[in-house]
Amino acid sequence: MAKFLILWSVVMVVGVAICTVSAKKAPWKMHTLFSVECQNYFDWQTVGLMHSYRKAKQPGPITRLLSCTDEQKKSYRGMHLAPTFEVPSMSKHPTTGDWYPAINKPAGVLYWLKHSKDAENVDFVVILDADMIIRGPIIPWELGAEKGRPVAAYYGYLRGCDNVLAQLHTKHPELCDKVGGLLAMHIDDLRALAPMWLSKTEEVRQDKAHWGANITGDIYEKGWISEMYGYSFGAAEVGLRHKINDNLMIYPGYAPREGVEPILLHYGLPFSVGNWSFSKADHDEDDIIYKCGKLFPKPPYPREVNVLETDHNLRRGLFLSIECINILNEGLLLHHAANGCPKPAWSKYLNYLKSGTFAKLTQPKHATPATLEMMGDPIQENGGHDASRLYPKIHTIFSTECIPYFDWQTVGLMHSFHLSGQPGNITRLLSCSDEDLKLYKGHSLAPTHYVPSMSRHPLTGDWYPAINKPAAVLHWLNHANTDAEFIVILDADMILRGPITPWEFKAERGRPVSTPYDYLIGCDNELAKLHTSHPDACDKVGGVIIMHIDDLRKFALLWLHKTEEVRADRAHFARNITGDIYESGWISEMYGYSFGAAELKLRHTINGEIMTYPGYVHEPGVKYRVFHYGLRFSVGNWSFNKAEWRDVDLVNRCWSKFPEPPDPSTLDHDDKDNFQRNLLSIECVKTLNEALHLHHERKECPRAGSLSTSKGDKIEEFGDFNGKFDSKNNHMSANDSEGLTTVPKDRIGIPSSFRFWVIFLCSFSGFGFLVIIFVVHSGHKRRGMKMKHLRSRRRNL
Repeated sequence: MAKFLILWSVVMVVGVAICTVSAKKAPWKMHTLFSVECQNYFDWQTVGLMHSYRKAKQPGPITRLLSCTDEQKKSYRGMHLAPTFEVPSMSKHPTTGDWYPAINKPAGVLYWLKHSKDAENVDFVVILDADMIIRGPIIPWELGAEKGRPVAAYYGYLRGCDNVLAQLHTKHPELCDKVGGLLAMHIDDLRALAPMWLSKTEEVRQDKAHWGANITGDIYEKGWISEMYGYSFGAAEVGLRHKINDNLMIYPGYAPREGVEPILLHYGLPFSVGNWSFSKADHDEDDIIYKCGKLFPKPPYPREVNVLETDHNLRRGLFLSIECINILNEGLLLHHAANGCPKPAWSKYLNYLKSGTFAKLTQPKHATPATLEMMGDPIQENGGHDASRLYPKIHTIFSTECIPYFDWQTVGLMHSFHLSGQPGNITRLLSCSDEDLKLYKGHSLAPTHYVPSMSRHPLTGDWYPAINKPAAVLHWLNHANTDAEFIVILDADMILRGPITPWEFKAERGRPVSTPYDYLIGCDNELAKLHTSHPDACDKVGGVIIMHIDDLRKFALLWLHKTEEVRADRAHFARNITGDIYESGWISEMYGYSFGAAELKLRHTINGEIMTYPGYVHEPGVKYRVFHYGLRFSVGNWSFNKAEWRDVDLVNRCWSKFPEPPDPSTLDHDDKDNFQRNLLSIECVKTLNEALHLHHERKECPRAGSLSTSKGDKIEEFGDFNGKFDSKNNHMSANDSEGLTTVPKDRIGIPSSFRFWVIFLCSFSGFGFLVIIFVVHSGHKRRGMKMKHLRSRRRNL
């Protein structure tokens, strides 16, 4: 019996040891870092990030790199908020005296590498920002990171990688990657990169001559994103190329692509859900973590979000927004409790945060195959495109003039562009006279190409501003450099709701895509016969155009010439010939487009699911990508007509906006078609108002009751972050490291066959432990009974 017990004990010990090791063992060691300063602003972000780190079960240790001056440390209260490694503050540069706190990030990482023992015993490092929420494990080798190939999120607005800035600051501008936010890399790569990251940050920061928005993409033009360029230029300098992912990280307020499960939220930009909104900048001095019971304003509940948005994918975006703030508030609740705060009074919201429903909604997420797709890899399959090709580059353009009417439209379009996920860059073609340009204040509202105005025709004297559109496109083609393969042409009075890509809508060279303009009846009558040699090739199209650059170069001059020709044909302005209800030749530019394309026999793929007008009856289930608010529309007694705002300066007058549309909860839900139409109408104007509000925030308009005034007339437009999204390409394996792909693995890298035996041995050991306890306990009981009988016999004797 004794031998049996010894044998079972050995089995149990070995089994438990193997279980313990296997449960924790990963193929490599990893460490997560984030950088902060000694401020309340970073303290509440730290509480949120640390809470999400624990909630998401992020593997490996985490370290806060805390940059503080000696003076700041004397009064600092947050030393206990996270595992902390103190680094010297470089907010004020020790040599130049330049005040630039963002430099603490590369300086802190370099200091950690040189002085921390943790850095000596790690294989991979994940670097995050403090204003992030982790939704699921971020494991570098599962994301595809390997030595020499880090994984990073896409920062498309870093246009300096494509222009003179990269040529000035790195010997290898062709290696410059537009990345940031999430960084996952091998420790050896980080050691090579870190000194260059700091050095290049200092270099770019000092290059004030190239801080312009048209060079850096920095809307503030103050060199604030020098640290981001320091990273990209430093990586290029050491030959470090990234696997770039545009799915792992998302900004609240954005909608993820279908099938994508983001595992990181970056709340760096303002966002809203219905009438509720959040901006981290509003809490710059907030000591919320040191005030018991204080939370951020509660967002809408999930059931309220379901009413706000009927589109499945857009609704997912709203759910991510409320999840972000709810996790921040949950972290604050737990922090307050851990620091001795009294239990807060019951409320419906607190009850929700403690509910099983919320726990289920916020359990750790894992990256889906779609999430792990990398940019720049070959496409596996994409409707008609050769699988060996890469997604083509896209450039979006739109035409405006130097008047307030187009400025507020520009603000709306630019805001929606950044929210939509439209790939590539965008350029405003701004047609202005020299006199108008001297007085114009809206230069920074969008990346801009300046065009001589043709509103007053230089030869005929005809006043026709619509001709500026083809004239501007032609001027841009002749004077700007673009490597884009496809051009998307929009009007300023549009709101983007999703990406418009040639591969999705099957645009090809020789086969542009556009939306139906059925009222162009001149394609069917004598007007087409008069103005084109191929009236049979005339397509009734306009609004949104997706065209190959080679086709556009051949076509643009004809577009302009045919517009002049139709405009001069006053004898055929009649409504029964043109379809123009005003009979004023105002749509001559549209006919110029159709007749010019017909002249080249350029036939269009006409797609009615790209664009819609607010107020129109919409096809059920269609996900329209563009609102074209060119016509009046209404919801009940409320209405909107862009023409009524032609002379109103909504951009330069602080907090100006359009009258708010009705709340969706007040609408009649019985008529589903009417309800859906009204929701889309409301969405259009709410997006415009949201864009204006964010614009006024960037302009630093004074808050209500504030005595301060805005800083002059310089207007700052929202939206350089995620000027986003170049196309997605082939799925890349989550774990393509050598030697680890021969057998299936679980999420921490253990081969599944071995894992089966580990689980079996653990179970067997546990069962053995119970048997031993039972046997030992039974033995004690029998000995106890035996001694009791002996004592009883002695007493009897």
